[in-house]
Amino acid sequence: QVQLVESGGGLVQPGGSLRLSCAASGSIFSIYAMGWYRQAPGKQRELVAVITSGGSTKYADSVKGRFTISRDNAKNTMYLHMNSLKTENKAVYLCNAKSPLTVGVMDYWGQGTQVTVSS
Repeated sequence: QVQLVESGGGLVQPGGSLRLSCAASGSIFSIYAMGWYRQAPGKQRELVAVITSGGSTKYADSVKGRFTISRDNAKNTMYLHMNSLKTENKAVYLCNAKSPLTVGVMDYWGQGTQVTVSS
């Protein structure tokens, strides 16, 4: 089992910045990839960024150049640095971790942290 706890959300003005954190605990040795997703009211959950255990990263086109995903293995923590935030970035941001199963993948989720971008 893997437990994920997000923090760092809040209210920010358009153009501002926030840093989200996701602390992982439990069977973290099994994790091969972690990522951030977001879900806005009335919309489907969407991938924001992902980082593998090897350090490879992938971003949604809408956040490329503005958001940066990183991880501190010593602290078992993943981050999402968000710059130049836009009102449409308002959503609940969720941390995800993936572990392999004998067949398939186990997805773990945090409880989410609210990001509101408003003037």
